[in-house]
Amino acid sequence: MKSVRSFWGRAVFLLFMLVAVMQPLFAATKVYEKPSVFMKRHFGGIPKTQVLSLSSVQLKHLKSIFGHSYKEKKVRYWQGGGKTAFVIDEVGKSEPITIGVVVKSGSISEIKVLVYRESHGWEVSKPFFTKQFVGATLNGNRLDRSIDGIVGATLSVNSMKKVGAAALYLSSQVGK
Repeated sequence: MKSVRSFWGRAVFLLFMLVAVMQPLFAATKVYEKPSVFMKRHFGGIPKTQVLSLSSVQLKHLKSIFGHSYKEKKVRYWQGGGKTAFVIDEVGKSEPITIGVVVKSGSISEIKVLVYRESHGWEVSKPFFTKQFVGATLNGNRLDRSIDGIVGATLSVNSMKKVGAAALYLSSQVGK
């Protein structure tokens, strides 16, 4: 009897470990909107891609927003009609979330999940969540308002807030 329990105990443990190791493979990539379609929707076409080369001061500021070093030394952006758009990747739990942000007159006019790669937390892509960002401005390193969370999507919510704040900061640095 003891050997049977031992066998099943090991089998359950191995199954648990297999699921834990394989979980990232189950995360499906969901494309909500291609970045090119996002740009066309906001600008009527795709404006010329521009590049902001980040200084050490700007990288330090982005580190304070993201809570980790920002890996890119250059940021692509698009401008037209008084708007500036960014497409930024930020990791949710373990996979990057591709987020498009449009800034107009120093505030967010739209934030949208373009590509979601996590297995949980996809609710951050829904309008009931993203509409909270419209009109948000930067207050120090954070948004000027509180954003309601989503149960089970805390890390994705945090990623969205960080990307929103980063886009507002970067838009203030364009042309400097």
